[in-house]
Order: sequence, then structure tokens, then C-alpha cells
Amino acid sequence: MEGQNSVVNTPAHRPDTRRSKSYGRSCVEPPSLFWQTPGHLTTLGHRIPTSRRAAKCHNITTKVDPEQVALLIKNEWKLSHVTPLYRFRHTQLKLYSKHLAAFIIAEKQQGVAVEVGVEAGFKVTFSAVLGIAETEEDAETVFIQVHSKPLFSADTPKAVWRGWLTCVNGDPEYLRSLPPDFVSLPLFCSSGPEYLTALVKSWFERTFDCSFGSLYLNSTMLNWLAALWTGCHPTSNIRYLKLAWNMPSQPPLDIAYTVNPQDAWELWNSIHTEDSTDDRINIEEVQLFMNGLEIHFFRHFKIYLSAGTLTKVSTALGSAHHDGKIKIGSSDYITTLLTLLTECALMKTPV
Repeated sequence: MEGQNSVVNTPAHRPDTRRSKSYGRSCVEPPSLFWQTPGHLTTLGHRIPTSRRAAKCHNITTKVDPEQVALLIKNEWKLSHVTPLYRFRHTQLKLYSKHLAAFIIAEKQQGVAVEVGVEAGFKVTFSAVLGIAETEEDAETVFIQVHSKPLFSADTPKAVWRGWLTCVNGDPEYLRSLPPDFVSLPLFCSSGPEYLTALVKSWFERTFDCSFGSLYLNSTMLNWLAALWTGCHPTSNIRYLKLAWNMPSQPPLDIAYTVNPQDAWELWNSIHTEDSTDDRINIEEVQLFMNGLEIHFFRHFKIYLSAGTLTKVSTALGSAHHDGKIKIGSSDYITTLLTLLTECALMKTPV
């Protein structure tokens, strides 16, 4: 797999402008507008979309290696955002594998707490996940695995950490504005011990002059996911819609709300009118959908969910938590999810 990835190139559609070695955008560059329109601008110049395309079922395994897809689904991933990588090259993945492994081993020898057992060392593999990128501006997804090398060579190496960097339907104007030496893979997903996550991030920051930060999902983003996933029910049975709220009471109250999938779909169908030419969902429809669920809950329990904070949304297609944890339950709708998360990550990119 590494061998075939050596021919992957980074996007080359960028202006040949010179800039100091730093991340983010120049203070004299115009603000970026996100690809979804219409929307409204934040104070940083980003466009927050007020409408999105409805989720569509796509068999992604027709263009992405099914074995690689299998690594992305079912696991729980912790989200981070990362600034553009300086002089990152998809053609150097084998070299990066060796350098990151050497870095982890060196840190372990210096006394950093990376003990995982009786391993003699670590093996790292970088690989490109071809086919997830949706546009010419999107850089190909990079998947990283850290394996423990056992003390006895006869034992099979065990994967102890996984992570990946991706960009799906990223803001094209912003991506084109980056100088040629920068590659934007703004969404970083990790699964495994936190100390290994910290070491991987540290190596990336030292090697590619980038910066990581935790990516949290606010209630608005969770509302969008609830509506988008519910809209998939006629073609892919979502099985359930589970929502969780945290209420500002003393002591704090956590509420779990499970909605029958057909009931959720009928509510959504009564609100959203499908346009066969360009089926889009607007924020007003999302708000009406969530309000309908909250009103139904109030009728039974006399509790205003709107007074609390939505913390989690889950269906058979996936789950998302406000603290930045996700699970991908189905690869058929992975593009919709990664598009939304890429947007969230780019919103954190310094202007």
C-alpha cells in the first residue's frame, strides 16, 4: 500500500505567491467564503452556511479501497483541527513513516510516558486513502497507524494507535489562496492512547510548522447532523435517533431522548420539501425540526430542552458528541459527515 501511495501528488492549483513560513492567511488577503451558499459572515470573515445539500447515499467503496474504508468506520475518533502543513508531500509517506517511528522511540528512551507493554519499539505506516477527496483542491486523505513491535520477533505487531488527516469539499477559494509549499488537511481524527496522540501531533508541528487544536461541535452542528441523518431514513434505515441534552440545573441533569426513526422521518418530511433539481436543506427547516422534537418532549415531561445544551446525536449512520468525538456507522454517508467536519475545522483556521 505504501508503494502505490508514492505517486500521489498534492494539489497544485495555487497561485505562485511568496510568503513567510507560517500558517494561516496573510493579513492583506481577502476573507474566504465557504463553498456552501447562501450564508452569513462571522467576525473572522468565514461564511457560515444557512443551507446545505441533503445527504445522498454513495457507495464509496467503488472509488476507495474497501480495506481502507473499514479502518475509518466503527471506531470512535477524537477530532482536532490543524493549520496547513508546510512542505508536506504525499510522495514522501515512506520517509515520514520512518521519521515518526524514530521520533516516538527517541521520546520513549528519554523517559516520556509512552509505555504500552513489553514492546521493543514501534512501527509507523503512512498511507494515502485515495478517492475520499471530492474536488481538485482537496488534498488526498492520509492515514497513519502506529504498531507496537513485540519483544519477540515471532509475535505479530499490534496496532496501538490510528489517525488520519483529511479535507473533503474544503473552501475552494481558501485552498487556492495557499502558497504552493502549504497543504491543507484541516481535519485530524485520532484513536488510541492520548500520549501517542500528543507525540504524533508534536512530530507534525515540528516537521511541518503547523498547529493543532481541539475541535468541538456546537449545538448548531449537532442539529444539522440530526436533520441530515434523519433525512436519510427512506433510503437507509437509521434505526433510531438518539439525542442527549445537558440541563443547567443543580445538580446538573443529563437527558437522553430516543425517537422512533419513522416518527422522526415523518416530522422531518412534514417540514422539508424536496426539490428534485437541487435538494437543499436550510437552517430554518433544521430549527423547526428540532423545535418539533423539543415540543413533543415538553408535552410528556414538562421540561424545556431548549434551556439546555444538546451534547450528542446518534443514529445507525453515525454519532457525534459536542466534545469532539465521532463514530462513522456507515460509509455510504461519509462524504456528508466529512464535508461538515472539514467546514468546522476550517472555521478554526487563523485568518
